[in-house]
Amino acid sequence: MNRELIVRSSSTAVDFALLKDGKLTELHKEEDNNNFSVGDIFLAKIRKPVTGLNAAFVNVGYEKDAFLHYHDLGPQLSSMLKFVKNVSTGKLKDYSLKNFPFEKDIDKNGSINDVIKANQSLLVQIVKEPISTKGPRISSELSLAGRYLVMVPFSDRVSVSQKIDSNEEKDRLKRLVKSIKPKGFGVIIRTVADGKKVAELDKDLQNLLTKWTAMCKKLYKAPHPYKAMVELNRASSILRDVFNDSFTGIHVNDETLYNQIKDYVLEIAPAKESIVKLYNSSVPIFEKFGIERQIKTSFGRTATMSKGAYLIIEHTEALHVIDVNSGNRSNKAKNQEDTALEVNLLAASEIARQLRLRDMGGIIVVDFIDMTKPDHRRKLFDHLRDEMKDDRAKHKILPPSKFGLIQITRQRVRPEMNIKTSEENPNGSGQEVEAPIVLIDKINSDLEKLLKGPADKNGITLNIHPFIAAYLTQGFPSIRFKWYLEHKKWIKVQPRDAYTYLEYRFKNKDGKTIY
Repeated sequence: MNRELIVRSSSTAVDFALLKDGKLTELHKEEDNNNFSVGDIFLAKIRKPVTGLNAAFVNVGYEKDAFLHYHDLGPQLSSMLKFVKNVSTGKLKDYSLKNFPFEKDIDKNGSINDVIKANQSLLVQIVKEPISTKGPRISSELSLAGRYLVMVPFSDRVSVSQKIDSNEEKDRLKRLVKSIKPKGFGVIIRTVADGKKVAELDKDLQNLLTKWTAMCKKLYKAPHPYKAMVELNRASSILRDVFNDSFTGIHVNDETLYNQIKDYVLEIAPAKESIVKLYNSSVPIFEKFGIERQIKTSFGRTATMSKGAYLIIEHTEALHVIDVNSGNRSNKAKNQEDTALEVNLLAASEIARQLRLRDMGGIIVVDFIDMTKPDHRRKLFDHLRDEMKDDRAKHKILPPSKFGLIQITRQRVRPEMNIKTSEENPNGSGQEVEAPIVLIDKINSDLEKLLKGPADKNGITLNIHPFIAAYLTQGFPSIRFKWYLEHKKWIKVQPRDAYTYLEYRFKNKDGKTIY
């Protein structure tokens, strides 16, 4: 299995595409204006507790107040409130917690009014970004994520990821972490810590302690609200969470970002430093790796699969509904039941990919093709669970119901990735789509102006939608060949999957737009 991370940087955002054996499995976007990312820690002020919701609204600087439920306060809330007050006023300058007296845990079934009051200062962490009309969801039970460990201040608990199967390995990791863990901090051991030595774990823990100390230093006389700690940039956080030995390439089209990622990979996996490569070509990076074409075929209401099968994906206010269709595939199976099983297994793999790709969260109901045999339904359920093992979002899958429906819940922490893939018919509704004569006339006119102008006329390339590119180059004599006869210049026509139907650019030999 080969995994590649493709990073495309532009002036307004950075896009990250995760490929598994060349197939797009995750797509992320990091925008400059995203001030409330999952993992960011804020020094905030409580606006008001609401008894009926057993929650509080907190001012973190967003247009809508953040929502803090009682169950997200954390058992050591009293200790944290006392710590923040002492650090903010300058009374406490030792941030290690080893000599800090802990308060009694709050009642896990208590009331919000018993533990916090309006205008109190506390540290909160974004656990769910603002989605639609809602503000961020926050927690005051802080956690600092590293490569192998997650550090939890105001706790003494050591726990191990359930994805580590070996009980002996779990016990070994627990013993090691307990021997290096500082007092006052709990630790969660991540899956990637499996088989690691104490030196690697200790280095990761010391890095997290350094981050904690640096954050605490910023709290003295800090304003409210104040972003005290920023989560790693999206590239580093993706690598931290998913990077493993199966990665074969990380391709970046921006030199600054390339150096940052190279330094980070050198820190977490020095042997893999050579797989980080700077992409430098006139062909756009997402075009080169076939990502633009996969985006256009993977998003939208219909998602196609092999052998003619397809999915219909509908979104409602309450949930997502996915319908599995066998389409016009040829029936090579012996009977209808085997056909249904084959299509359902294919659909399960695509659904697991679609959930990660679109980052769909909440309740998802899947209507698979009906199967009568219980062992087939069990096989489908097990296959879907296996396909979703790589999904980092918390999820739960219920067995098929009597109606053949499978229900999935998936953690939603960011707005769903939604890309518009359909284009308006340039000839108007109800008409057959063909290369518009008006567009060809406009291209001819622009080409004449370009060739008569002062611009460099060597190595001219026309970047255009694949359909129009085929229209210009196919047949004899093709339109491009007629250009050559008329202007004595060969114009290279380069299809661009990312372009809309009527979009085109003339570029010079250096890849710069000249018209």
